[in-house]
Amino acid sequence: MQTERLIIRPFTMEDAPFTLRLLNEPSFIENITDKGVRTLEQAAAYLTEGPLASYATHGHGLWLVQHRVTGNPMGMCGLIKRDSLPEVDLGYAFVPEFWGLGYASEAAAACLAWGRDTLGLAGLLAIVSPGNTASIRLLQGLEFQLTGTMEHSPGDVVEVYRLGLG
Repeated sequence: MQTERLIIRPFTMEDAPFTLRLLNEPSFIENITDKGVRTLEQAAAYLTEGPLASYATHGHGLWLVQHRVTGNPMGMCGLIKRDSLPEVDLGYAFVPEFWGLGYASEAAAACLAWGRDTLGLAGLLAIVSPGNTASIRLLQGLEFQLTGTMEHSPGDVVEVYRLGLG
């Protein structure tokens, strides 16, 4: 997919160095989770077992987001089918130098449109840590509504947002 400023494309194994950096950002570990990825080999395994496996199984997953002009990787955004959720989940994470510039909202809006128009999804969920105010603002800006909370992993309670696409 392309937007005015972004290219949103499937991850490849060549994206392992950026993936290693993104997954080890303190903000990723604090607001999403510590994936325990510390080496390029582990980043390649994460890509193989995560996004690449999701593409093969579901036809979608997290995609790399890069700047349309420079080609620089900025983050990831996409649609994830989680066993713990009844509907597809919108996920996103960006490295700090691209925060506050509207890139995450632009990427998320493109993914929402793709889910609605290509996959025919009736709705999307998004889970977010209660203290992640920037992510909550992004979801509210896209018209997601808070529907409740859930325990995402032992001791990790997240807020659940939903957007109807119909």
